[in-house]
Amino acid sequence: MTTASDRQGSGPWVLVVEDDARMLDLLDRALRSRGYAVDLAADGEDAQRAGLTNGYDVVVLDVMIPPPDGIAVLRSWRAAQRMMPVLLLTARDGVDDRVTGLDTGADDYLTKPFAVAELFARVERLLDRPALLRPMVLSNGNLTLDPATHRVARGETRIDLSAKEVALLQELMRQPGTVLTRSYLLEHLWDSAYEGDSNVLDVYIGYLREKVDRPFGHDSIETVRGVGYRLRQADTSGGQR
Repeated sequence: MTTASDRQGSGPWVLVVEDDARMLDLLDRALRSRGYAVDLAADGEDAQRAGLTNGYDVVVLDVMIPPPDGIAVLRSWRAAQRMMPVLLLTARDGVDDRVTGLDTGADDYLTKPFAVAELFARVERLLDRPALLRPMVLSNGNLTLDPATHRVARGETRIDLSAKEVALLQELMRQPGTVLTRSYLLEHLWDSAYEGDSNVLDVYIGYLREKVDRPFGHDSIETVRGVGYRLRQADTSGGQR
């Protein structure tokens, strides 16, 4: 599958999961022509891994892919609180199939064959609508972040962050304990103008540490030398694992 380092485009980041090579290529070219950044997966294992690792803006997911199938992949994402909007693709148009997909956590359903224009319309509608399925507040120990209001706090103490600092902290908090590579953070939070050796990421990590960690006696943002950064997952008492 393609990875974040392979993607081009500065628009919304889309994962397309489809085992038919011609359809996968068609969707890839069509979405890129509209400015989307596209990752591709052709089976359930790659799709599951990508969805658990990356912060996609939307996913186009075929139901009938090599195992685990699309429904199982979607179920695993939702169980892990990965709440990116998901558009299911299927050749089956039965009511039971649609209900199963929607009950599993799909946001929309598109039956094959379909016009590319309709796919664009469905994807753009998912990107534009309020993210009702997403958690209202992210938390790690006593650190909380409300994506809707950008309110960040340690316990009862409000922390003022810039929009970019909030975006960086949100990426870290969405995947506690997971190492996020420098290239992933730079490409997803800045743009392709920044190279992997740019120090802009280090500067913003420093800002976060000075605001959300050091004043409170925490050391939650960990540098993984040569790779990137991760937020240490807090235990229930607010300490770090």
